[in-house]
Amino acid sequence: MKQKIIFITIFLLVIVAIKIFDLDAVFTFENLKNQQNVLYTYVTNHYYLTVVVFISIYIVSVAFLIPIATVLTLAGGFLFGSIAGVVFVNIGATVGAIFAFIFSRYLMEKKLQSKYEKQLKKFNYELEQNKYQYLFSLRFLPIFPFFLVNFLCGLTKLDIKTFIITTSLGIVPGSFVYTYAGSQLSTISSIGDIFTKEILSAFVLLGLLTLMPVIIKKFKALKVKKENR
Repeated sequence: MKQKIIFITIFLLVIVAIKIFDLDAVFTFENLKNQQNVLYTYVTNHYYLTVVVFISIYIVSVAFLIPIATVLTLAGGFLFGSIAGVVFVNIGATVGAIFAFIFSRYLMEKKLQSKYEKQLKKFNYELEQNKYQYLFSLRFLPIFPFFLVNFLCGLTKLDIKTFIITTSLGIVPGSFVYTYAGSQLSTISSIGDIFTKEILSAFVLLGLLTLMPVIIKKFKALKVKKENR
């Protein structure tokens, strides 16, 4: 119990410190645009250091549920190019997501699952049967905040292997869109320019296609049930 209190205290202190010193306000699209030349010069002269710092910031932001992933992903594309940017973003986002997953599981999963065991029985069974489809769809569909999915997954009985696989692979399409946009930063006037109707539709379609096996299976089960009546 004491360890959990210590973990919660540290977690809250970091978040409070970020808010007090307004550190999250540094990572905005406007600042990224305004500091293009400075950042480009620095990454040219200190490439490997920049990679380490970038990945570290990404890990911390995701682990502590700070919603700056979009700007960081754009920055990854601008600083390192669309291909290398995707790799570095993927490492930072995945590792940060693992920390958030483990943190929420350690603090709350057992208590939650024990208290609502009966209510969650059907949910846990459904998740176990179709975990890859559900998790990939959550990653593909842009309506679900990345940091929130990480935290909530830790509260379920989802195994960490599945979480890592679906996270590292599921964020690739979105990461590529943003890192490519970041590599073309000078031509973008706002974040809204990136998510066009066509791109948004493509992600929604991708998410729905991921769920198709589940939908088909449910439809077949319903059909068999009706026939047996």
